[in-house]
Amino acid sequence: MSDEPDFDAATGLVFSARERDLGGFSVGRVLPYTRRRMVGPFIFLDHLGPLQLPAPVPRTADVRPHPHIGLATVTYLMAGEITHRDSLGVEQLIRPGEVNWMTAGRGISHSERFDSMRDSGGTLHGLQAWVALPDAVEETEPAFEHYGREQIPTITLPAVSGSLIAGAAFGATSAVRTLSPLFYAHLELKPGARVELPDEYPERAAYIVSGAVEWGGKVHEAKTMLVFPEGAPVALSAPGRATVMVLGGEPVGPRHIWWNFVSSRKDRIEEAKADWAAGRTPLPTLDSAEWIPLPEGL
Repeated sequence: MSDEPDFDAATGLVFSARERDLGGFSVGRVLPYTRRRMVGPFIFLDHLGPLQLPAPVPRTADVRPHPHIGLATVTYLMAGEITHRDSLGVEQLIRPGEVNWMTAGRGISHSERFDSMRDSGGTLHGLQAWVALPDAVEETEPAFEHYGREQIPTITLPAVSGSLIAGAAFGATSAVRTLSPLFYAHLELKPGARVELPDEYPERAAYIVSGAVEWGGKVHEAKTMLVFPEGAPVALSAPGRATVMVLGGEPVGPRHIWWNFVSSRKDRIEEAKADWAAGRTPLPTLDSAEWIPLPEGL
């Protein structure tokens, strides 16, 4: 991808998800990207699957306890189930169409397990995003909130349906509590659909999960991220069926990212590294028998 152009406010940027091995399975890493670290407050986006987990699902596929600071994690599934446990004592199963929103703030640890799929196996498909927190609330108290499907607004447009995961867009406002202006939505486009993105946010992007969409006079295939010009009208059209995630918002300023830590300050990340290495960060109350060590040479 070395021949891809730098981002230009007038023309936007197009790039592909890169495969990353997480140990138990591979994901498509979308953000951060070398030429586009963030879109609004979104600093991280992984595409999980679709993949078939064998029965019984091996414990090596689980994500063991690990820490976060300075961000909110957003888990959204289209297939499969994940059990979340954290250092606040929360245990929560997430199913397709629901939202797990965990605010790390000054520090939290959590695990993600496939306990409910362990015996049967099945398909896993979804996305995990990180939202960087504004300076004033980077060190807020950690929190976890789960939202059922009935709490997530539906989006109904001509030849388009979907869910507004967070923020305000398409004439709806999500119940998900956020700490800065943003939008994040799951759209299902039928053949011939055309959808205009909200223009009130300075930074906007779309990730094509499946199918293809047309923008800028070109057809873009699945597993592609489109970052749009600032302030310009944006309309996506679908030659066939397509699943697209659209997202963006107000920038929160430059951020440092190292492993699972995000902060406006390098010294704060060093503090978080030392805390985890020394065992000062609490482990998930219901999942404290093992954890991921601080990486070396990252």
